Amino acid sequence: MLIYNLQFFAKEGPGGEKTEPATDKKLRDARKEGQVAKSKEIGNAFGLLALFLVLKFYVGFMGNRFIGGFSSVYSQIPEYIKMYDGQVPVTNINQVFEHTVLDMVLIMGPILIVGVVVAFLCDVVQVKWRPTGKPLMPKFSKLNPVKGFKKIISKEAIVELIKSILKIGLIVYVLYSYLKDKYAIIFSLYDISMKQAIGLIGELVTELGIRVSAVYLIVGFLDYVYQKYKFKEDMKMTKQEVKDEFKDAEGDPQIKGKQRQRMREAAQRRMMQKLPEADVVITNPTHYAVAIKYDPEEYEAPMVLAKGENYLAQKIKETAKEHHIEIVENKPLARMLYANVEVGELVPPELYQAVAEVLAFVYHLQGKV
Repeated sequence: MLIYNLQFFAKEGPGGEKTEPATDKKLRDARKEGQVAKSKEIGNAFGLLALFLVLKFYVGFMGNRFIGGFSSVYSQIPEYIKMYDGQVPVTNINQVFEHTVLDMVLIMGPILIVGVVVAFLCDVVQVKWRPTGKPLMPKFSKLNPVKGFKKIISKEAIVELIKSILKIGLIVYVLYSYLKDKYAIIFSLYDISMKQAIGLIGELVTELGIRVSAVYLIVGFLDYVYQKYKFKEDMKMTKQEVKDEFKDAEGDPQIKGKQRQRMREAAQRRMMQKLPEADVVITNPTHYAVAIKYDPEEYEAPMVLAKGENYLAQKIKETAKEHHIEIVENKPLARMLYANVEVGELVPPELYQAVAEVLAFVYHLQGKV
């Protein structure tokens, strides 16, 4: 009895199931690696359609040029034989051959150019113009036989098989539907001239090709929808991958938290160093403490030198006692100052009256007024 390890076929990455949409960074990285949502069938279908449309309007001219070229070559053979008594130099033969090949290339040139342009436009429309050379670089991971085996029996392989069967079936149906009434025309090719035969064959081929291309387009559009869906699913990330990417982009939250804590501690040390300059500390009295300084020669309004709540409020009051700074209990004013005024800011006009009353009380106690 054979035992299969189903994890061999699993596509989940580290961190659990891939349930999260791809981030912008992952999509950018995938684009650099050449991974995009693109359907080759769309390009092939439009390429075929363009080819047969060009042939439909160009086949007559092309046929005449081909016949003229062959007639020109064969008409020169007797002249060369007579001229050189049957011993035609190789150089002359090469010249005739090169001229013929060049003529054929010029005849086929428009078709080749249209094919290249259509293929380029199809890719640009699907994925926009962002060229990258990374897909051309060799990757030894592609030679891994295990990965190759997984691709052979993967869901993608099954989809490609179904798509191929669908294309073949549709093409056969189109061929049969179009040609079943054309047998008499095909058999009449033996009784007409070469030019007529070329024109008739060209018409049959182009009409049939346009129909096949139209059907192929349907397959291409369906494949494009599937490729978009597949790409979106393949790019999904696990929750852990999203967290790791966020850490890489923004920094580890724990490290950033420690940095913020150190910054707060440094700010508190600077605040406590300036606290002895305060005129008064207004308290809640247990929860909040706000230290105020007023120097009319330096500031147009009183300034908050320090503030804190709970433990820090107790430290402010202890420091105030050490430096003989008056502590005044005013619950509403303490809460308003703590919530609305930052350290180093001036008291807002709406609190002038309340703060002025506290300062006047303190100055009276100190005998300054």
